[in-house]
Amino acid sequence: MKEVIFVILEGFADWEGAYIATCLNQGVKPGNPISYKVKTLSITQEPVSSIGGFRVLPDYGLKDMVEDYAGLVLIGGMNWFSPEAELIVPLVEKAIKEKKLVAGICNASVFLGMHGFLNEVKHTSNTLNYLKQYAGDKYTGDSNYINEQAVRDENIVTANGTGQLEFCKEILYALEADTADAIEESYLFYKNGFCPGT
Repeated sequence: MKEVIFVILEGFADWEGAYIATCLNQGVKPGNPISYKVKTLSITQEPVSSIGGFRVLPDYGLKDMVEDYAGLVLIGGMNWFSPEAELIVPLVEKAIKEKKLVAGICNASVFLGMHGFLNEVKHTSNTLNYLKQYAGDKYTGDSNYINEQAVRDENIVTANGTGQLEFCKEILYALEADTADAIEESYLFYKNGFCPGT
């Protein structure tokens, strides 16, 4: 069973990965097959606290991460603009080169833009102006920007900070975690709850 690595930095946005982790660890729908397991990675294996106050002990630090994994999910937060975030760049470069899933939400999508990873793929973020403001000169992908909650272009998935459900859905598609029907049903259940159409 391949691992999907959630990359978390201090002050990560805990809600942005919750649906993905549940669908991967427990099945897209209850009782459906499970093909992946979720692991966490940070710069070191020291505890990391989320915006909501959850303390997570990462499974991996940068020095002891496994080689064989299915993809990286970069969870948003304010520290994607910090010097420590730069240590993640080689990890992302390697994953893209190996055609693994690379997904970034909220400021993690901006981080991908800051390092030129979004210039040749369709993508989204926290508005184009926000992305351009914070990503700087290495971002030249304006023409590939799509104003949607989440966008998937082959193995690259991006989302804005309020698109966690859409982010989850596109990651499940990219990983072929279940059938299209199961993925859509799961998305609609989380989006609409038990009372759709009310």
